[in-house]
Amino acid sequence: MEKKIWFITGISSGLGEALATQVMNAGDFVVGTFRKESQTSAFNKKYEDKGHAITLDVTQENEIAPAVKNIIEQFGNIDVLVNNAGIGIIGAVEETSIAETRKVFETNFYSVLNLTNAVLPYMRDRKSGHIIQISSHGGLKAFAGFGIYNASKFALEGFSEALAQEIAPLGIKLTMVEPGPFRTRFASSNLMEADKVIEDYNDTAGAFRNKLKGVDGKQEGDPNKAALAIINLVNSDNPSLRLPLGKTALVTIQMKIDSVQADLDAHREIAAGAIYKS
Repeated sequence: MEKKIWFITGISSGLGEALATQVMNAGDFVVGTFRKESQTSAFNKKYEDKGHAITLDVTQENEIAPAVKNIIEQFGNIDVLVNNAGIGIIGAVEETSIAETRKVFETNFYSVLNLTNAVLPYMRDRKSGHIIQISSHGGLKAFAGFGIYNASKFALEGFSEALAQEIAPLGIKLTMVEPGPFRTRFASSNLMEADKVIEDYNDTAGAFRNKLKGVDGKQEGDPNKAALAIINLVNSDNPSLRLPLGKTALVTIQMKIDSVQADLDAHREIAAGAIYKS
């Protein structure tokens, strides 16, 4: 079989690093992004014909389209786009400044939207391709102390769910990957904290902050197993719209489904009656 070309953002650590490694081990070719030139050079020296790294800050909108064009010109195609680069932030909604919120959205939402739109014309031209959006179980279920991060992932899932319907007739697939806690640097170096702390939220957002820091390095999820699950999904005949990963993700997503179902059942008669009489 012909090698697939995977374009994966944020391969310096965690799930991105594991996915890049497993994709190359499976015989496909990876084009990955780093933010530091030294990391890019080290990767290219180590992997040579198996992969290629570029230095790219995904939040710099003017760099996106030229980077994608260069990849197409150099390697001929992008079969799989993986929007993996992301950051987290902890803090109550009221504690989080607009500047902090914008920083999170620049990485978790706008960069994903820009990269997706930059790659889509090439996929539309070939009538094939697969877009993998690395979301989170927090893209479906919100948690006190994680509201702004949740908002960024809810936004990601919103446009991606609509996009999946728009591109399906064009032969292009899209999957949202929704991991629970995985043993990556997400809860350490990739995690922001709101500068402001309000004591009234100590038992809610504050408790979540302490819990998240306490599990760093002890998370249940194995990035290599997650990577293999993503590869298997891409190679499947009928990939799903969503791919939850980890036991915690299964529990929290089911909690959200049950909560929505309970509200639907409680207000079904009221909802049905809030219409004009025919």
